[in-house]
Parts: sequence; C-alpha cells; structure tokens
Amino acid sequence: MISTSARLLQLVSLLSARPTWTCRELAERTAVTDRTVRRDVARLRELGYCVESDPGPWGGYRLGGGTRVPPLVLDDEEALAVAVALREAALSGVLGGDRAAVSALLKLRQVLPPRIADRLGEMDATFVHTPRAEGPRISPGLLRELAASCRRGERTRLSYRDHAGRESVRDVDPYRLVHTGLRWYFVARDVARDQWRTFRADRVVHVRPTGRPVELVDPPDPADLVSRSIASVVYPLYGTVRLPHPMDRALRLVPPTIGTHHPDGPDATIVEIGANDADELARYLLGLGTPLRVLAPDGVRAALLRRTRELFEANESGNESGGDDGRTSQEPPPRPAS
Repeated sequence: MISTSARLLQLVSLLSARPTWTCRELAERTAVTDRTVRRDVARLRELGYCVESDPGPWGGYRLGGGTRVPPLVLDDEEALAVAVALREAALSGVLGGDRAAVSALLKLRQVLPPRIADRLGEMDATFVHTPRAEGPRISPGLLRELAASCRRGERTRLSYRDHAGRESVRDVDPYRLVHTGLRWYFVARDVARDQWRTFRADRVVHVRPTGRPVELVDPPDPADLVSRSIASVVYPLYGTVRLPHPMDRALRLVPPTIGTHHPDGPDATIVEIGANDADELARYLLGLGTPLRVLAPDGVRAALLRRTRELFEANESGNESGGDDGRTSQEPPPRPAS
C-alpha cells in the first residue's frame, strides 16, 4: 500500500481531474476502503483544501474555493504551462508589476522536477523577446482592489489624479477592467455626472467601497468605450485621410484607438487621426503601407509629399549602374541558397 502522503497527493489529483467523485469511486482508484477515503478527505481539509461533499447515496466529493492557497498538484504539461505564463506576465507587466510574477516563478522553478526544468531552460535559451514599450506601472494590490470592486457590484469611492496631477474624489459604479496591451483602464459610471467613464488605473490613488449595492442598467461595451475614449484624446493637430478600403479593412489598418472612422461608400473609409505635429502624422501614414489621400490639412499633405520625395530620391540614386555583384538595378535579387 502506498504511503499516506502519496495517497493524499493522488486524491488531490483525482479531485482536480473532474467536477465530482463518489466515495466508492475514490476508494477504488486509490485502493483503500470508503472509511479511509473519508479520513483522507478530513486530512486534506486540515491542510487547507476546501473539499465539499454532498450527503446521500448519489452524493460525492468535489474541490471548492478555500480560505488559503494549499499545495497544488500539477502534471508535467501543467507545470510547464504555468511557468511560461508567469514568465510572460513578468515580461509584459500585465499584472501591473513584475515582482509578484517573478517571485512566484522562482518558487515554482525551485521545485520543478529536472525533466521539466530542463524543458523550460531549453525554451529560455531559444526564445528572444523584442524590447517592450515601458508603460505606467500599477501595483498588483490596487489592480486586485479594482477587480474586486467590479465583482462586488457596489458603489465605490475613487480617489483619482488626472493628467495634470490634480486629485479628486468621486463616487462610481464599477463595471470592468480593460487592458489595452500597455495600460489598464477602469470602466465605471460616474455617479455625479451620470455617465460612463474610463479611468486610467495607474492614476487611481485609492479605492474604498461604500457598501451600497448598485444595479447597472444598460452598461456599455467596455472595450469599445475604452477605444473611443483613447481616440478622443485632444491633439494639437488632426489629419483627415481617405483609405481605399471598406470599414472593416480600415479598422484593421488604423485601430479605433488611433482614429475615428466614417464609411465613404462601400469601398472607402474616411479616417481622422490626431498627432502632435504634421511630420509625426506623415511618418505614421507612410507606415500604413497602403495607398491613401490626405484630405486635410495642407501641412500634413506637404509633410507626406516631402518624406515620400526623400525616400524616392534616396532609392533612385542607389545602384543605378550596377553594384559590386554585377547586377543592374532592374535585375531581381539572387535567390537564397536552399
């Protein structure tokens, strides 16, 4: 017969594998009596596992949420998946900061079996990450408080600092958290203004629940609201361009967080895009890699023509009479070796 500790680990693994088990099924799988199963379940509860049970002949055992995090039992693929996810969380800062993710990853790597640690090491040696944009950081604790306020569905008192550093206190009805890849946004209804708003989570100073439950009526699409809010930021300059693409294609080229779109017939879209100056907008438009027409203002059109002319002249003067490899400028480049 296997030891008690090994049997407990086997029992946890079984309870994690499917929603419910009868006592008889667990006894057969662990090769013990029903009485031993009940005793082992009691030990698991002492260790912090929340094992729920239903009485009667058709009742059974299942894992529920506990009051603290007990030891987990993961198979090889699960342990590898968790380790990779923690590393990505640390690199991306999706949790608001990398400290918690790095700490959890170090703890996990210390107890990984060599066969899994070696696989993770192989991945570390072959994966290369490009530099990531450094966005504003938010503490995991504050992110957790915002998420909890959305889940509780009660009015929350928010201390918030705007872009100018001015701090205000307002009551909001929380709804959702939205991550755009760089920042977290908190979507809530501003009670005083009676309108849905987006708040940058990194500018939230303090969150305090009021204990007053609220029922949200006709809440908006949170991702769409954040996209429109970002696109509506006031810029010193706006350019209007016509893309020869239908709306769905234009939205893939210029996301709704960048511009405001209006269809111009079935095969074209008018897009308004904000920028700090004409040259910045011209660089962005060139990067789209698609034909387009600048409708306004003239300064953006001039900047785009100037940059296009510079690119044309730089490439027109290069290798007109053939290079060191003897090819003329009209010849295609050689095929790579197979």
